[in-house]
Amino acid sequence: MTMNIRFLGAAGEVTGSCHLLTVGKKQVLLDCGLIQGSRKDEERNAQPFPFDPRKIDAVILSHAHIDHSGRLPLLVKSGFGGPVYTHPASLDLCRIMLRDSGFLSEKDAEWENRKRERKGLKPIEPLFTVDDANIAMRKFKGLPYAQKTQILPGIELRLSDAGHILGSSIVELWLDDSGQKTKLVFSGDLGRSGMPVLEDPTIIRQADFVLMESTYGDRLHRTWDETHRELDAVFNDATDGKGNILMPAFAVGRTQEILYLFARYYKEWGLQRWHIFLDSPMAIEATQVFTRHADLFDVETAELWRERNSADLLPNLHISHTPLQSMAINKIRRGAIIIAGSGMCTGGRIKHHLKHNIWRKECQLLITGFQARGTPGRALVDGARHIRLWGETIRVAARVRTIGGLSAHADQLALKNWYANFRERPPVTLLHGEEKSIAGLATCLRQELAAPVHIARPGEVLELDAGR
Repeated sequence: MTMNIRFLGAAGEVTGSCHLLTVGKKQVLLDCGLIQGSRKDEERNAQPFPFDPRKIDAVILSHAHIDHSGRLPLLVKSGFGGPVYTHPASLDLCRIMLRDSGFLSEKDAEWENRKRERKGLKPIEPLFTVDDANIAMRKFKGLPYAQKTQILPGIELRLSDAGHILGSSIVELWLDDSGQKTKLVFSGDLGRSGMPVLEDPTIIRQADFVLMESTYGDRLHRTWDETHRELDAVFNDATDGKGNILMPAFAVGRTQEILYLFARYYKEWGLQRWHIFLDSPMAIEATQVFTRHADLFDVETAELWRERNSADLLPNLHISHTPLQSMAINKIRRGAIIIAGSGMCTGGRIKHHLKHNIWRKECQLLITGFQARGTPGRALVDGARHIRLWGETIRVAARVRTIGGLSAHADQLALKNWYANFRERPPVTLLHGEEKSIAGLATCLRQELAAPVHIARPGEVLELDAGR
């Protein structure tokens, strides 16, 4: 009898989520995400998979974020022919995000090959293309929340709302290999209770083994009341200033949350005195997906959505579809709030806005989400005095502020409380976190809940024997 899971990504780090589940002769991947961070980190994406993609029977995707879904086109390109099970909202978001990732991969290869041609070097291939992404999407199968489904002999699956982004799922798996039965729960990325837009993470009561994220396992977020006051001060205090406010934001989840908060506190925060720009084609498309899946909103968001047409939520919102519209924003010297991707400042239109604003001391940069090691966003949070943009060194004079209370990830207390709902304290393996975060959560769970905690290591195999 064989029942185990092998940790192939997001073990001791945050990005590149990928775990290989073996049940008898069946093999299932939990997530297949891109590694993000420094150039050296991202070069690992092109390495061959440490398994035969042709022998994978199915993929279960917890949610659409690219660090969980981003290598699916490469997996299909490498021979995977099975289904990808995920929530229908994640399916719709992946159609946007994987296509965008393929487009960026093509452009990066094109840019690199121009330099290689001048040096007489052989051209490189993109990691995957837009066509590869479109082909991969044909493998997706949507499963609603709370529906238990047999996806393979001996493997039953149920998805539950993780409250992280639209369609994000906690994965419950009932496994049976020749009468040996085990229940495995994979948290995916967990959201926070009481946050705007989405429902709270679903409580799960029973498991034999738990795999749990630990992105913010060593810290507590600011409360929503503190974050509310902080944002109120940012927009009201800055109104009489001479600069702009830049908000790098993830296209899926964070952007929509910001737009909702702007609509809800429009008068209170004095936002009518600003011009608000949404300058991210992918975020614009993702917002349309949110509208189509409004049944997943929490009560307050659904009520606001019903009261006002989504197009009228922010009367001073300007949607920048084209590059020309984006470039026009850089002529504005004051009074603009600019929401743009990418969320970690690694690419996209936010880099152009940084070039035109980050050296101006009257401007502000609001960091609203997690910044991976090796990214420009992380460098700015850590106090970098200069950043490099297209070969130019630019002084950082704008005020950089981290709005930690907007995080879509559960903090240490929320992670502990979610795990505490399991009966009989099942063994919990921590992953999807940097070493300091994982160590902090492990100590918390052991000391406060007497939990049997294991820390996943890259390539490690964990035996799933409920009797042990």
